[in-house]
Amino acid sequence: MKVVIAGAGSVGSSIAKELLGHGHDVLLIDEKPECVGRSGLRGARWLIGDACELTTLKDALLEEADVVVSATGDDKVNLVVSLLAKSEFGVARTVGRVNNPKNDWMFDDSWGVDVAVNTPRLMTALVEEAVEIGDLVRLLTLQTGVSSMVEFTVPTDSHLTGRTLGSIDWPLDATVVAILRDDAPITPSNDDVVEPGDELFFITTIAAEDELRAVLSPAAAEATAKARQDSGGAVEAEPVEPAAGTTADGLETTQASQSPSA
Repeated sequence: MKVVIAGAGSVGSSIAKELLGHGHDVLLIDEKPECVGRSGLRGARWLIGDACELTTLKDALLEEADVVVSATGDDKVNLVVSLLAKSEFGVARTVGRVNNPKNDWMFDDSWGVDVAVNTPRLMTALVEEAVEIGDLVRLLTLQTGVSSMVEFTVPTDSHLTGRTLGSIDWPLDATVVAILRDDAPITPSNDDVVEPGDELFFITTIAAEDELRAVLSPAAAEATAKARQDSGGAVEAEPVEPAAGTTADGLETTQASQSPSA
């Protein structure tokens, strides 16, 4: 697999190291030549330049890439690179790093992002997954913000205990994809019986999460609805304007690039 990574900072270099270890062809793009020696990566190809510039992406032969990863420390750059990869080069798969959680809502197909990786939100989800029993926890957002992977740990007093998966009226847009029981993964079937302590993993549309929560835990669904009512709804963040190219660490460069329109 051919992978192009924009941004050779700590995040981009770590991704490259893992991919190289799995035998993939990796090209890193960064403005700072010193990144090459500092990274310590063996087997990676390098291109020194501004990833927001079309000429740089043409030199990278982006049209031949299977995946483009935008891993800089600046959300504006990551959005621009993802959009150019999709709109100008027809890259099949793009992954964008979200640095500021307030910008998470922008990382979708309108900006050419297939998968948004929000590290703070992911860490929050993993913390909640470790301690929340009896409520639905979103682990990942998939498919340009339309679907998600969620987890539910079955409490000892759950009304689902003793029932088979096939006997439960799941939402149409939610599917059980795995069961984790006694640290062992189980491929689910309609005949599997739900047991206390089971971790159920679902792929669901985000729109169906509330319906799924109501099936799994009516009490948790009521609490979530009340909390939303009390808060009066979330306020949408202002969009960031794509601006000048930046380095992998988010420092402004002297050469500005034009912002493509969404």
